[in-house]
Amino acid sequence: MAGRGTPATAAAAKAKVAHTLHEYPHDPGNRNFGMEAVEILGLDPQRTFKTLIAMPSAAGAKPVCAVVPVSAQLDLKALAAAAGAKQMAMAEPATAERVTGYLVGGISPLGQKQRLALFVDESAQRFATVFVSAGRRGLEIELAPTDLVSLAGGRFAPIARH
Repeated sequence: MAGRGTPATAAAAKAKVAHTLHEYPHDPGNRNFGMEAVEILGLDPQRTFKTLIAMPSAAGAKPVCAVVPVSAQLDLKALAAAAGAKQMAMAEPATAERVTGYLVGGISPLGQKQRLALFVDESAQRFATVFVSAGRRGLEIELAPTDLVSLAGGRFAPIARH
């Protein structure tokens, strides 16, 4: 099931970072995108990460990108602290799609339309490689967490509730 590339896969290839793509058949009726990848590909849910977009409470503040394990929840207070904001709220799906250029369920932390401040949960550092969306539903990219942070200009922070 060969698919076309995405801005995320192009960013990884251009930067020449070691990565592997994992494609699987996405069920359009399944809205639990991260767990779908875990179940179909047989991945560890602590090593497979979801990409979430959050909005700081300050007027005119830019959205931020948070990457947490699919087995965990995003801690909005911890994300706010990491981003230097008073409060955070989840972005509306339409906002997330507009600022990233990706559809919900396929939002990758790599190759986004607008470069957002990126925070990857510190638990990613426990693994040699992690899995994140490669920019479309049914496609994961596996790469070193340090490469993920470096490529996306982000940093590690304790932002997940396990």
